[in-house]
Amino acid sequence: MATDYDAPRKTEEDLSEDSLEELKARRSDKSSGVVDEDETEAAEGFELPGADLSGEELSVRVLPRQADEFTCASCFLVHHRSQLASEKNGQQICSECAA
Repeated sequence: MATDYDAPRKTEEDLSEDSLEELKARRSDKSSGVVDEDETEAAEGFELPGADLSGEELSVRVLPRQADEFTCASCFLVHHRSQLASEKNGQQICSECAA
């Protein structure tokens, strides 16, 4: 959109008058009502291109937990022993969950 820098600028008073007039016009306009649309119904008919992953195979190599790692009893993530914050009744908690 082109801007005319030579045109006179509106003062704050002019802007407030314009906005009041616009608000009054919007209030009288019946077509600006609230739209009742269920988001889940709208999303069901929308499909992203290339979203079908049924023919894809997982190509990540999964390693078992190593001897110097533990599984946090709170977040169930595998962490290195250096991130072990506490151990109670065989329950190991990482430093992130202990904070």
